[in-house]
Amino acid sequence: MPSLPRKLSKQSLAFGSSSSSAPASQQQSPTPTSSIPTSLADGSRPLPKLIVFDLDYTLWPFWVDTHVTPPLKPNAQHSGATDKFGEDFAFYGDVPAILLTLPAALPSPVKLGVASRTSAPSLARDLLKMLHLRLGGGGDGGAAEGGDNSSGGGGKPRRALDVFDGGLEIYPGSKIRHFESLHKRTGIRYEDMLFFDDESRNQETERLGVTMRLVRDGVTWDEIEQGVEEWRRRRGYAMKK
Repeated sequence: MPSLPRKLSKQSLAFGSSSSSAPASQQQSPTPTSSIPTSLADGSRPLPKLIVFDLDYTLWPFWVDTHVTPPLKPNAQHSGATDKFGEDFAFYGDVPAILLTLPAALPSPVKLGVASRTSAPSLARDLLKMLHLRLGGGGDGGAAEGGDNSSGGGGKPRRALDVFDGGLEIYPGSKIRHFESLHKRTGIRYEDMLFFDDESRNQETERLGVTMRLVRDGVTWDEIEQGVEEWRRRRGYAMKK
């Protein structure tokens, strides 16, 4: 079995640092189709048309421009990759199931996008190409063995890079620019966008009309649900009690 990737501390750039959070391949998510919160599958309530993710400490537990030293080599399952110094890197535990299942299982079409200000865009893209998404216990932090694969690809692996049909904006600079490009590419209004990011400075994107959900330790199904509920609340569609 290949060694498991560690979640690297933001407070230390040492490769030996770690936190109490379980790394990507150690976290076990429930079966993806049953993991989707009921509130998201409610066809009577609106959903964002574009859900955008940051990369570092949002989809994966490291800074790709600081902690990863090329060249990268994927493991046999393409659930993780190893860098020049033998360090292993993968998504947070829930992320593969979220990316593969979310668009297919929701009652209305939702596009996915990336907005990252990393200074290593080529390396980030390489990693997104190497990391494959697979349901049904493929060792990628996704479903448990025997899960229902009817939503999200029927168990056939997909490159993570290929699920972002809303576009990938990966380069340094203000994320205002990233979202202007996403808006231009998709034609989707800023008010119909939901953004997940771990840095409070990127809340500047809300000036455009975007709803941003600040995540502290990676995207999970719970974070997705809370983000969508916040988006609904701001649009006047709060759940009635």
